[in-house]
Amino acid sequence: MRGAKSAKWVAIAAVVALGATACGGGGGDDGKGSGSGKAGGTFRMGITEPVAIDPYNAQESEGVLVTDNLFTGLYEPTADGKVNPALATSKEVSPDGKTWTFKIKPGTKFSNGEPVDAEAFIRGWNRVVQKAAASDVAYHMAGIAGFEDAQSGKATSMSGLSAPDANTLQVKLSAPDFEFYVKTTHTVFSPVPKVAGDAKNKSYNEAPIGNGPFKMQGSWQHNKSITLVRNDTFGGTKAKLDEVKIDILNSSNSSTLEYQGFEAGSYDWARMPTPQLPAAKAKYDSQGEWISEDTNGMNYLLPITESGPMKDPKARLAVSYAIDRDAIVKGVFQGMQTKSTTILPPAFKDVYQKDLCTSCVKSDPVKAKQLAKEAGLTPGTTIELGYNTGAGHEEWIQAVKQQLEKVLGVKVKATGKPFAELLADQQKPNATGLYRFAWGADYPTPDNFLFPLLDTASINKDASGKVTGDNRGRYSNKAFDALLAKARGTESEAGRNVLYKQAEKLAMDDMALIPLWNRTQLRLANTKKFADLKMDFHEDPNLAEISMK
Repeated sequence: MRGAKSAKWVAIAAVVALGATACGGGGGDDGKGSGSGKAGGTFRMGITEPVAIDPYNAQESEGVLVTDNLFTGLYEPTADGKVNPALATSKEVSPDGKTWTFKIKPGTKFSNGEPVDAEAFIRGWNRVVQKAAASDVAYHMAGIAGFEDAQSGKATSMSGLSAPDANTLQVKLSAPDFEFYVKTTHTVFSPVPKVAGDAKNKSYNEAPIGNGPFKMQGSWQHNKSITLVRNDTFGGTKAKLDEVKIDILNSSNSSTLEYQGFEAGSYDWARMPTPQLPAAKAKYDSQGEWISEDTNGMNYLLPITESGPMKDPKARLAVSYAIDRDAIVKGVFQGMQTKSTTILPPAFKDVYQKDLCTSCVKSDPVKAKQLAKEAGLTPGTTIELGYNTGAGHEEWIQAVKQQLEKVLGVKVKATGKPFAELLADQQKPNATGLYRFAWGADYPTPDNFLFPLLDTASINKDASGKVTGDNRGRYSNKAFDALLAKARGTESEAGRNVLYKQAEKLAMDDMALIPLWNRTQLRLANTKKFADLKMDFHEDPNLAEISMK
């Protein structure tokens, strides 16, 4: 999942166990709600304008925060990277890894009273993959039989989906995937009611009716606010909060506004501008309101590998050698981040290959200049560097710009835009240069980094050449694709891990992504007023578990 936030899921190896994610399990409900505190209260926070809150296209941290609390699927990830049943009461996979059968908890309903059954899941999934939907996250379903026909417009539904009975969902895949059930934790796999209609149903897009612990109060007020209220018909453990008020802030200074709002007492959760981190830590850490977690998010520079100055792998390697990560971590982040030397995060400890990116370990201006020369990256060349504003990126972007210009003699045109506009720029047929890029796992498997970001199938161009998948760099390597396909078809986790490591090395040798730093998420949280307030799998507050003190 693309992260709009400044520094998206909590490490499997995290020192502090953070509990279950916001939607919680679909198990029995005692009617009293979760957590140790009292029911009631309004939780207040700010975000920037989401791309979507409808599960067909919810994709970045802002939108997923809302969608994940409006909907509950088959499985949910816990904050520490486990996968727990939500509405799935059982799962079976065929010996060849191509047919999955899920039993669904009977009797749960959407907040409008419609039943949540197997057909509701089939309806939701088919709605995503139809060509007219143009979903940026449809590729998560690419392994389901009939996906390609639906994407091309030859069909309006996937042939691999069926409901043998009301509470049984059968999924046939086009190729083996022994981790398929893990992928269903993504919000794109949510069920939807009949009233949802097709993916471009504006009234539903603006006020989705779901089956999660919260429901919409009114509609999404674009660039203003979104309000959630407790869904008392939720089929799992009820939320305790009465209401969640979400302000949509100006993207050019949202982290500043969040921080100021927290200090003023108008927000209960906040990011901070990078320059304010030391002061914020000094003030709030001793009060128990400072959250610092190493997460499974990663920060990169995204090179457009298809055309432009970053087409040659040597040019990408030159950029990497020219960046002094240690200086930026020390000077800009005040030591509150750690440099990255891999594509996969350290939390994947069984596949982590420390220092796989040799150019990330230590900057080398001499090598950088030589590689740039070999790649035809001549002094004076203009390199576009796009980033999203308002989330604390300005300072390190300027540092990278200065280093590249000084070492390589190029001209770096750094352009900041609101997050939604940045994502749109990455998709354009004529995209070129470098972009600020971050990724947090949607579900806990290395596949969720390697396939979305680097597999050819995740480029997913339309007729105009616009990219609608998450492989925004247009990286394509048949050997890499084959390794991932083989990993999916390998039943043992140990066997998959060997293949994931080989695939990562291949992509790293090509500098398909330029690692910058591992992600440590820093937040302020109003633990004086609220109990059980933690960071969930998606690096958001665990809304469905929060209670009043």
